[in-house]
Amino acid sequence: MKKIYVGLIGFGTVGAGVVKLLRNNDHLLEERLGARLVLKKIVDLDITTPRDVSVEKDMLTQDVGEVLNDPEISIVIELMGGYEPAKSFILKAMHNKKHVVTANKALLATCGDEIFKTAEEEGVDIGFEASVGGAIPVIKTLKESLIADRIESIFGIMNGTSNYILTKMTDEGNNFTDVLKEAQDMGYAEADPTFDIDGIDTAHKLAITLSLSYGGRVKLDDVYMEGISGIDQKDIGFAGDLGYKIKLLAIAIRRGGAIEARIHPTMIPFDHLLASVNGNFNAFHITCDAADSIFLYGQGSGMIPSASAVMGDLVDISRNMLKGITRRVSSRFRREGAAEDIKLMSMEDIVTNYYFRFSAVDHPGVLSRISGILGKNDISLASVIQKGRKHTGAVPIVVTTHESQEKNVRKALKEIDRLDIVREKTILIRIEDDRLR
Repeated sequence: MKKIYVGLIGFGTVGAGVVKLLRNNDHLLEERLGARLVLKKIVDLDITTPRDVSVEKDMLTQDVGEVLNDPEISIVIELMGGYEPAKSFILKAMHNKKHVVTANKALLATCGDEIFKTAEEEGVDIGFEASVGGAIPVIKTLKESLIADRIESIFGIMNGTSNYILTKMTDEGNNFTDVLKEAQDMGYAEADPTFDIDGIDTAHKLAITLSLSYGGRVKLDDVYMEGISGIDQKDIGFAGDLGYKIKLLAIAIRRGGAIEARIHPTMIPFDHLLASVNGNFNAFHITCDAADSIFLYGQGSGMIPSASAVMGDLVDISRNMLKGITRRVSSRFRREGAAEDIKLMSMEDIVTNYYFRFSAVDHPGVLSRISGILGKNDISLASVIQKGRKHTGAVPIVVTTHESQEKNVRKALKEIDRLDIVREKTILIRIEDDRLR
């Protein structure tokens, strides 16, 4: 039986998962592929710490050249993460005519143009399914299954850590700080959770998804990004009263010749498909002109789910090799060199619905002053909740709006927050609810 030799760079959690699948499912893979996948070398700086899977000592090395320069190794799996030296290793592998599989979303989101262009020039394949959605086949869906469709919108829960935190806050009533610590103790959140809770990880995934959906390059800095650290139990409670859950959503919507791209906490109705996605699960709700509505759901991270996506790419590339072909499916575009920047809308031009929580003194005429400023800026109220009466201190006034433009909202809130009747900065959360439109 033909053998296809593989080199692995990065023997962390996902790398160990790949080795497990190669070992545990080797006969299954042989039956389905018609060839034998042989892991020849594993590169890592740490080759002494025990992993969840044991390997022969002579398979481990700290010298990446033993993978990149070995003529017998045809496919390199990069799972070390980060920008450098991962980028240099990937490019070197491609220059040496080796195919690449990677889960490195941050690298692809920032340096993808160079990497994909190099793959095209060198005539090699690159698989990156595990970079977005883990085991959920969203990249394959966009590149292949929906190739004849015009993507109208994508709403996604793309970060399991943030979704876990918001789920626990909603279900158990705990505050953000306590739930974050719990997530870190359980291994769902990193010691430095910035990438997850500030939306950076989601932005990397959305950038990759945008390039596949709309056939162009994405400038990551042009994607609006807002994290979940400001979410308060008061707002989760009011959201429930209004029939909503709060989720960190990545949103992409086609608007004529431009694309609306944004990441922020979002209120969605209880009956929305994404509202039922809890814990560390991910999901993608895609609408398009031909296939209409598609919902993809599953594990977005973790050792075995991510390893499963890596293995899918590994087998796809191996099948191409057995047929003597490469680049049967292009990395992103028909021709990387012909791709142009996707035109993204300015956040100030976005039109959506809003939730505001004002902290104001409990005096007659307060609501009329606030609503007057909103009305002056073309912001129409959909509902108002005013709870409690206090002769001293402040009370919350909660307002939801009909569709309004972001720049008008920012202008109005700036004026409202300067009022002597307002005690704290206004809380703003955007709403996605077709019933308000």
